[in-house]
Amino acid sequence: MKVTLTRKLPVATDICLFELASADGSPLPAFEAGAHIDVHVGGFVRQYSLCNSPADGAVYRIGVLRDLASRGGSIAMHALAAGTILEISTPKNHFPLDEHAAHTILIAGGIGITPLMAMAEQLREAGRAFELHYCAREPARAAFRERLAERGFAEHTRFYFDSEGPEARLDLARVLAQPHAGTHVYVCGPAGFIDAVLGAATNAGWPAQNVHREYFGAAQPPTHANGAFQVTLASCQRVIDVPAGTTIVEALRAGGIEVPVSCEQGVCGTCITRVLEGVPDHRDLYLTDEEREANDQLLPCCSRARTPMLVLDL
Repeated sequence: MKVTLTRKLPVATDICLFELASADGSPLPAFEAGAHIDVHVGGFVRQYSLCNSPADGAVYRIGVLRDLASRGGSIAMHALAAGTILEISTPKNHFPLDEHAAHTILIAGGIGITPLMAMAEQLREAGRAFELHYCAREPARAAFRERLAERGFAEHTRFYFDSEGPEARLDLARVLAQPHAGTHVYVCGPAGFIDAVLGAATNAGWPAQNVHREYFGAAQPPTHANGAFQVTLASCQRVIDVPAGTTIVEALRAGGIEVPVSCEQGVCGTCITRVLEGVPDHRDLYLTDEEREANDQLLPCCSRARTPMLVLDL
């Protein structure tokens, strides 16, 4: 759908808030905390989490970090001016908030604050118990500080800045020291940050179903086992060769078979496909450990095969 960039506002060093409204004045589709949208910009399709309250039905707000190491999407976003017409998807949510939790722990690393900000907004409005732990390199790089200083947020929020030394950093063992069936943990940030939180939660004995994570960027893929293999399309028994250095999606596309994709980094889950035979080499950041161990689905945009053949439900 078409939207208009109605406002662009710096909210931290290298981070801008983009406010989007319907281009034709029609109501925007409703969304839930944790949802994201696909944004078409500069020839790229990028996923950005909605960071405003789901009750703000008139606009979508996203926070975008200008990353010089990116493939170009964030730089294209930061070059936009108010009044620009953009094409976006309807909201999708792979990171839903459990609204019935007795207590919620939100842990953000850098730009990972964006989906957690929407969660904090919803929890605050509902009067539910929560705490927000926000880690950033320095105060100037922490987005939404003014908003989080307001009543209803300030008493629930704690900041941690690398610039203030090791003693000021987040003590995960302390924050996650008391697992409880009624408490849910949500974490978003760089891959290493998320892995540290998940490791601390596991060590503390948290139930896996109570710990939720969303990566906002893919980690570097493994360099081992990048050889060629084949996939069979179960519907017609057609065999497709997947050469070394080529993804399954690319090989299928070359053979005239289109699989819906979005991020093509193994983050969003758009291309998830059932595996009927063979063992995938999972390289995504979307499936849980339990889902990977089942080996009955994979993300063909990035994952490969541990066996010479994969039979896919295509």
